[in-house]
Amino acid sequence: MSSEGLAFIVFCGGMLVLMGIGMNMALALVLTGAGMAWVLEFWDTQLLAQNLVGGVDSFALLAVPFFILAGELMNSGGISRRIIDMAQAWVGHIRGGLGYVAIGAAVLMASMSGSALADTAALATILLPMMKRQGYPLPTSAGLIASGGIIAPIIPPSMPFVIYGVTTNTSISALFISGIVPGILMGVGLIVAWKLVLRKLDLPAGEPLPMRERLRATGKAFWALLMPVIIIGGMKSGVFTPTEAAVVAAFYALAVALLVHREMRVAELRGVLVRAAKTTAIVMFLCAGAQVASYMITLADLPGVLTGWLGPLVENPRLLMAVMMVVLVLVGTALDLTPTILIFAPVMLPIAVKAGIDPVYFGLMFVLNGAIGLITPPVGTVLNVVAGVGRLPLHQVIKGVNPFLITYTLLLVLFVIFPQIVTAPVAWMR
Repeated sequence: MSSEGLAFIVFCGGMLVLMGIGMNMALALVLTGAGMAWVLEFWDTQLLAQNLVGGVDSFALLAVPFFILAGELMNSGGISRRIIDMAQAWVGHIRGGLGYVAIGAAVLMASMSGSALADTAALATILLPMMKRQGYPLPTSAGLIASGGIIAPIIPPSMPFVIYGVTTNTSISALFISGIVPGILMGVGLIVAWKLVLRKLDLPAGEPLPMRERLRATGKAFWALLMPVIIIGGMKSGVFTPTEAAVVAAFYALAVALLVHREMRVAELRGVLVRAAKTTAIVMFLCAGAQVASYMITLADLPGVLTGWLGPLVENPRLLMAVMMVVLVLVGTALDLTPTILIFAPVMLPIAVKAGIDPVYFGLMFVLNGAIGLITPPVGTVLNVVAGVGRLPLHQVIKGVNPFLITYTLLLVLFVIFPQIVTAPVAWMR
């Protein structure tokens, strides 16, 4: 067997074994990369160290800690709550209204933080107790909130798009634009699915609030609604880059929390910074470990090996995309979104490009698959967040998320059949 073939076995087998024993994903990537280096007779501790540093030595990756910080500031400074209050004022009285509130708030918050975990935690903390008091079935409510939370990686600004763009050298601005229409369609799909679910639920309608109260709630959310306008408008007009947009988002959220809403004291800022730093450390360590594995994957020419296996499909881009999406769905059930991007995007993108698939379109589909993996067992990171906040057994949340998981699967099929849904807005915005 050639050294390249043996390296492939080491990579796949090593990841399965190390993940199976519960090892930290970043450490598993480093050890797997080191094993591949040994098999390829390319062992050099200095080279491994250089790749570890190189994995995080990127200006574009500076967006990650600032987007994480922006999400923490939104939750601590009352921005997230005001968005939910506004949505409730307008649609909370409708039968099943809190479900529509969850969907609307999820779409709005997705345009600010780009973090599925942060948005889901905020929505679940505020809405699940309200839904419980009003007689909503908690498993279904938790499933809806979890499904709304994964819109965050799709609608810009998106932290996974930043990681994907850095990993594959794809335009982050174009990736951001590509997520606008699919993200909105995800929200529309959830509305349709929730309407169908409501047929089996006996939920009363409430009394609509006076227009004065609705306008007052909207006015309180004004500064929150201004945030995505500044971020998207600034990037579209060329005032700042996606990385700089993350900094603007963090400082804007800080200013609103401290000076406008005044719901966060300066003394509380330390706790916010510590939480953001811990999350950032996890993501950055993953990026560093993935760079080691990615470098060895390139040396072993694993993309070339996969191209050989998928060779007959290269002539049929839609079929190739469908096969890749099935593979990514299976991968997404075992890996979180960030490691999925870091490990598989550099391997799969060259094959997609060879088949004539647009790199930005492929990036959107890749991240969307990974986002769906966040609500797919057994890993289902977002499912675990909702289960923890709502103090529900995980199997109940899994049961509740199934109708919305089917909706997202249908959307994936739609995007495969009609890629213009993604590519046309990107071409128009350019």
